[in-house]
Amino acid sequence: MPNIIKGVNIPLNRVEGDLEIRVDISDGVITEAQSCGTMYRGFEELMIGRGVLDGLVITPRVCGICSLTHLAAAVGALNMITNVVIPDNAIRLCNLALMAEMIQSDMRQAVLMYMADFANPSSYGSDFLFDDAFSRYEPLKGSSAIDVIKETKRIVEVIAIIGGQWPHTSFMVPGGVTSIPEIHKILQCNMIVKNFTAWYEKRVLGCSIERWNAVTTLKELYEWLEESQSHRESEVGFFIRFSINAGIDKIGRGTDNFISFGSLTIPESTSVRAKAGGRFIPSGFARGILVEPLDQSKISEDISHSWYLPPPSGQSAHPFKGTTKPYASGNSGEQYSWTKSPRYNSLPAETGPLAEMVVEEIPLFQDMIKNSGANAMVRQLARVVRPAKLLPVMQIWLNELMHNRKAPFYKSVKDIPDGDGAGMIEAARGALGHWVSIKNGKISLYQIITPTAWNSSPKDSNNLRGPWEEALIGTHVRNPDNLIEAGHVVRSFDPCMVCSVH
Repeated sequence: MPNIIKGVNIPLNRVEGDLEIRVDISDGVITEAQSCGTMYRGFEELMIGRGVLDGLVITPRVCGICSLTHLAAAVGALNMITNVVIPDNAIRLCNLALMAEMIQSDMRQAVLMYMADFANPSSYGSDFLFDDAFSRYEPLKGSSAIDVIKETKRIVEVIAIIGGQWPHTSFMVPGGVTSIPEIHKILQCNMIVKNFTAWYEKRVLGCSIERWNAVTTLKELYEWLEESQSHRESEVGFFIRFSINAGIDKIGRGTDNFISFGSLTIPESTSVRAKAGGRFIPSGFARGILVEPLDQSKISEDISHSWYLPPPSGQSAHPFKGTTKPYASGNSGEQYSWTKSPRYNSLPAETGPLAEMVVEEIPLFQDMIKNSGANAMVRQLARVVRPAKLLPVMQIWLNELMHNRKAPFYKSVKDIPDGDGAGMIEAARGALGHWVSIKNGKISLYQIITPTAWNSSPKDSNNLRGPWEEALIGTHVRNPDNLIEAGHVVRSFDPCMVCSVH
C-alpha cells in the first residue's frame, strides 16, 4: 500500500507573508499542490472614483520592496493616455532607479531568503557542504549575509539621490521626472555603481562580467566552474555546487511557458541597443525556448478558483474588462485563494529573471532549458546573475547624463484626458501591469497584475495549475515533516504574496 499523506500545509512566509501551500504526498513524492493567497487587500477597488493622479501615491504602497516599479507602471499607464513623448534624460533617470531597485532585490533574495535554507542544520549535514554554507548564510551572522546587507544598502542610495527617498519615492510623473541631480550627485551615483560592480565581480561572480557573459552553454558553465578557485568559491560557484549536491537542479520544473512585459525603455539618443518592444529588457512570450512577440490583448485573469465574483464577461476577462469583487466563501467549492489566475492566450506562464533570459534568448539559459527545462537551480541562477546585465548599462546611462545634463527632463502635461492606458514593466519578480481607465476626469477602472499573481496563481477554468503549483508536482521530499525541497521550488520564484494585491 502506498504511503499517502493528504493536505500537508506548508507556511512559506519569509517575505511579506500570506502564502500557504497545501500538498498531497504519496511515497515521498508531491502529487497535488494548492497555492493559497490568504489575504484580500482591495487596492483596485479603493482606486475607483479617485483623482487621476492618486494612483501615483497609492499604488506604490502595494509593496515596500518593489514600490518603484509600481510607480513606473502607474505613470506608464497615464503616459499612454496622454501620448506624451518622454525626454531622454527622464528615461535614463527612471531606468537607473529601476535597475538599482532590481539589483538590490536580486541580491537580498538570493543570499538572505534563498540560500538561508542551505544553512539549516535540520535539512543539510556535512555531506551537503553544510559547514561552508553555514559560515556564509547563517541569518544575520554569515559572512555573505552581512556583506550583502552592506552592499545592497549602498546601491539603493542611487534611488535616494535620483528620487529623494526609497522606498515610496514619487519622482516619476506623467511627462518625465520632477528634477535632475546636480553634476556632483551624478558623479556620486557613478562611484556607487562602480564600487558595487567591483564587489559583485569579486564576491558574487568570482570573475569579470565580461568573462561571465562568455559562458554560453551548460558545458561551458561546468568548465567555468572548474577554471579557477575564485569561480568555485564565488557565490555563483558555491550556489551551483551546493545545488547539484542537494539535487536542486532536479526539482521545480514548471509549465515551461515564460512571459516578460519588457522594461527599461531605450532613450532616443544612446549607445545602448534596443531589443524587442524598444526596451533593454525585451517583451515576449515563450513556449520552451520558442519566443513570440507579446500581444497584451491575449492577457486575461481567471477567477474560477479564486474568492471573487465573476465579471460580466464571465470567469475570465482582460484587465480592461475585469472586476475585483470579493466573495468571501471560505474553503468551499473550487475556490481556494485570494490570488487570481493570470493567463496568456489561456495558458499559465512563469515570469521573473529566468523568463527574461529565455525571452531575450540568452544562450546559456536557452541551452539549460533545452537540456532539462526550467528547474529551481536554473531559475535561481538567472536571478543571481541578472545584475551582470544591468550594471554595465547603468554606467553607460550615468555617463550620458553627465554629458547631457542640461537637456530636458520633463515634458509638460497639463491635463490627462479620458481614456485607457496600460503600464507594463518588469519588476524584480517579473511581469507587472497596471490597467487604468479614466472617465469624466476620475479613475473608473484600475486593475493590477503582479509577478507573484502570475507565479502563484491557482487553477483556472481549464484546471491548469499555476506555475509554482505545477513546479511542485513530482518533487521528491526526504522528510514530510520538513519539506525543504518544496521551499526550494517555491522560493525559486521569489514569492511576494502582498504583491498579489487583490
